[in-house]
Amino acid sequence: MSKQPALEALQQRRSHSKHTDDAPTHAELEQLVGAMASVADHSRLRPWRIIELRGGARAKLGKGLAKASGGDRDKYVAKAMRSPLILVIVVSPRKSGKVPVWEQEAVASGVAHLLGLLLHEAGWGSIWKTGSHTRSKELRKALGVKKPEYLLGWLYVGGIPDRDRKAKPRKPLELSRHLTAL
Repeated sequence: MSKQPALEALQQRRSHSKHTDDAPTHAELEQLVGAMASVADHSRLRPWRIIELRGGARAKLGKGLAKASGGDRDKYVAKAMRSPLILVIVVSPRKSGKVPVWEQEAVASGVAHLLGLLLHEAGWGSIWKTGSHTRSKELRKALGVKKPEYLLGWLYVGGIPDRDRKAKPRKPLELSRHLTAL
């Protein structure tokens, strides 16, 4: 069996916590987000959306986290400014008699993961972040997210520094623990 590009991208994908000041353009991002139409989604509810934060708008994330935690505002804002682009993943539950909210959240999780994979394949670094304040009222308010929507997390996105371009091989899965046949 020959390797497919998606398999290779998945095998090579890494999280990158440090980024250069480069980031995909809005047009490039539209192309990647447009591919999310193929994400497995029971009843095609598309129960998610993405908030794109660039420039000074990134501080909204930091301010919201600081308010939620009661922590140092400058510290949280500095963390939010560490990457040129932040993509906030929002779960937007839809009323459905057959698709429970947990399944809709799983769709949004799939979007976040696949977007990270596509960003990697396109040569961008990203890291998916969450935390104890992800679903806080203060953070939702700072980002303009109103109930019933809630945050799933966010991707910090930017260029990959040269020193991070050499990927260390990942430890292989213990397949007997993760794949069983009955």
